[in-house]
Amino acid sequence: VSGKVRAQRAKVMKFKDGYLISSGQPSLEYCDHASRHVDMRQGILGVKVSIMKPHDPEGKIGPKTPLPDKIQVNDPKEEEVPTQPQP
Repeated sequence: VSGKVRAQRAKVMKFKDGYLISSGQPSLEYCDHASRHVDMRQGILGVKVSIMKPHDPEGKIGPKTPLPDKIQVNDPKEEEVPTQPQP
């Protein structure tokens, strides 16, 4: 992000890439948020950053709890084919 701040009023620019949770308890566990204000000659520029941590079963680089929207699909059970008709 570079250039002049041309307007007298506040400006908002959003940059997004990938998957980011924004609400609920997983947002508190998985996301790191930070905001800073930069004093420039033309005015103040505010920057907000949110970074989502990856899931880590050991809990070293991310939270242990899996995301609640993760779905695990099990393989179907093998059905027995009847050789004789049932009464």
